Amino acid sequence: MKQTFYLEFYGKQLDQAELVKAAKAIWTKSGKKVSELTSLNLYVKPEENMVYYVFNEDETGSFSID
Repeated sequence: MKQTFYLEFYGKQLDQAELVKAAKAIWTKSGKKVSELTSLNLYVKPEENMVYYVFNEDETGSFSID
């Protein structure tokens, strides 16, 4: 089954696939392999223009969605 998820707010449109791609880029830029990423949780806070992430149930961080 193909699925697509978009979040629209304040004239912006966020695509789930793009958010996952951005988070994976953060993971790999830190020197880790994508294959080492076993779980990824994303929390979008439109009112803050931020996405908060949890890698492998313990590493946390955030990135802007501006």
